[in-house]
Amino acid sequence: MQTPSPKPLDIHSEEFLHTLMRRQLKLSITCACAFLVALLGLPLANYFLPELMATRIFGFTLTWFLLGVMFFPAVWIISYTFIKRSISLEEAEAEEVKRP
Repeated sequence: MQTPSPKPLDIHSEEFLHTLMRRQLKLSITCACAFLVALLGLPLANYFLPELMATRIFGFTLTWFLLGVMFFPAVWIISYTFIKRSISLEEAEAEEVKRP
């Protein structure tokens, strides 16, 4: 008995949208976790590693260097990664639909 070939995915179907939404949810949760690590990591590092965080780097304590200099580039990197991965997920799904 032959197995029926799977029918092609319709870009407007519920299955397609659920698959795309599930993949984007995983991406969103990953980026949110990275942001929370950056956001909550500094206070936790200050609490548990005060000697390390008092170390001077470029004239700043490590705390102020991370907060004042490195925090915004980290957020930009997380945002950039989210946007690029989200676009590539959508394109990959669209390509999957186009395949016969």
